[in-house]
Amino acid sequence: MTWYFYRVVDAVGAVHSGLRDFDVGDPHTARELLEHEHEGGAVLSVRQIPLPLVQAARSARGLSGRKLRDADMVVLLRDLAVLAKAGVPIIDAVRTLADDAESVGPAVASVARRILDDLRAGVTLGEAFDRQPSVFPEAVRNLTRLGDETGTMDRMLHEAADHIERVMTLKADSKQALIYPTFVFTAIFGAAALWLYYVVPNLGSLFKQFNIKLPPLTIAVVATSDWVRQNGFLVLALMIGALLSAVFGWYGSYKFRLGVYRVLHAMPVAKRLMLASAMAFFSEYFSLLLRAGVDVVRSLTVLEGITRDLHYKDKLATVRMYVERGDRISSAMRRVGGFPPMMLRIIGVGEESGTLSEQLIYIAGEYRKRLSRVVATLSEILKPLVIFVAGALLAVFVAALVLPVYDLIGQTMSVRR
Repeated sequence: MTWYFYRVVDAVGAVHSGLRDFDVGDPHTARELLEHEHEGGAVLSVRQIPLPLVQAARSARGLSGRKLRDADMVVLLRDLAVLAKAGVPIIDAVRTLADDAESVGPAVASVARRILDDLRAGVTLGEAFDRQPSVFPEAVRNLTRLGDETGTMDRMLHEAADHIERVMTLKADSKQALIYPTFVFTAIFGAAALWLYYVVPNLGSLFKQFNIKLPPLTIAVVATSDWVRQNGFLVLALMIGALLSAVFGWYGSYKFRLGVYRVLHAMPVAKRLMLASAMAFFSEYFSLLLRAGVDVVRSLTVLEGITRDLHYKDKLATVRMYVERGDRISSAMRRVGGFPPMMLRIIGVGEESGTLSEQLIYIAGEYRKRLSRVVATLSEILKPLVIFVAGALLAVFVAALVLPVYDLIGQTMSVRR
């Protein structure tokens, strides 16, 4: 993933600039992609920029409120849809949101003010959304353009808000599957480290003072504790170094991220989660783009750009290539591989009957349900696993440390007698 700073002039002569990431390392190719996105305008300049500068710029943009959270975007789209449905002119609807920062939030009001400035300059709402590509996803921009063309802006805004809410649910389900085990196992192993670093050494010193004959398990635990205390800072430094390496590798190396995704897709439990999540995102966005009037090849190009799962990003690029050569979508997916047979069959039926977008809506709902079931199943699987790991660690510490203490108490009592 390479980042570029670009400046473009649109059809009405306004100049816009921003940051974009492309999976290409050639500025010339990035310029061609931008020219394709900004039809009717012209690309003034495209410059590749280092990743650290990108992170700083993104942070500054977040502080300035230029980036909307998904929940804020739903508020913006839903409120505009309600006002438009009630017959309020779009410019007045946008002005209402721009002047109501207390209710909609400062981020929404800030975006609304920028849209209002563009509307006052004579552009349509769809064009105003297009001028903020870092705020509005392409699927939302396509829907607003369709609303401008068909005069159904209220319905398109409602549909865009529904789409963002479904995507939010997908993201929440995916994160839920990772947050619970991460938190629990971090707590368990953190407690184990605390015992090894503080509790075990004190008990070990006590055992040595009374010259107690220790069982092999206790000796092993005390030796492990001694090693941790002697090399604790080294272990901590190595862990921090590994974490930093993973972070820099994730943000700085496309091959590293691709390798991580491929490993996840090869692991038994993670494979089901990744597949359900990827297919739900794919079918959700694909159906929305088709309903917005975007052609198949362009829709696949957009999907390739917004898909975060690099395992399927590469596959979508190959599928798009086959479709450009004249293959059907289902045939191209079958040739590439990695797509479930049920999806291939339903897409094939949609292509034959001319109801592809409707079939994709159906399959998107099915995979959203599957993702929810996978997350619920994963939670049920992890609960006994967590109990087993916690119980095993507790049993080890009890057998290694508590039982010798009881032996020590017994010996002390017998000496007093």
